[in-house]
Amino acid sequence: MKTKITELFGIEHPIIQGGMHHVGFAELAAAVSNAGGLGTITGLTQGTPEKLANEIARCQEMTDKPFAVNLTFLPSPLQTIQAWLR
Repeated sequence: MKTKITELFGIEHPIIQGGMHHVGFAELAAAVSNAGGLGTITGLTQGTPEKLANEIARCQEMTDKPFAVNLTFLPSPLQTIQAWLR
């Protein structure tokens, strides 16, 4: 099926996996991408930039298809608590 989404992302099916905390690892993202959708690694699940970089590398080893990385730009719990205390 060809749509603007499939053409834009270079995928077969107009299916985009959402970012899912605690399950958004390379295995799931690669499986979705290998099935023709756009798989997504969830950055927040990885915990550190180093772990995220490792997860991206792992996904690249599992698929040659496009995949996405979902990044959450929220303050850390410590920053939130510090803001509440101000």
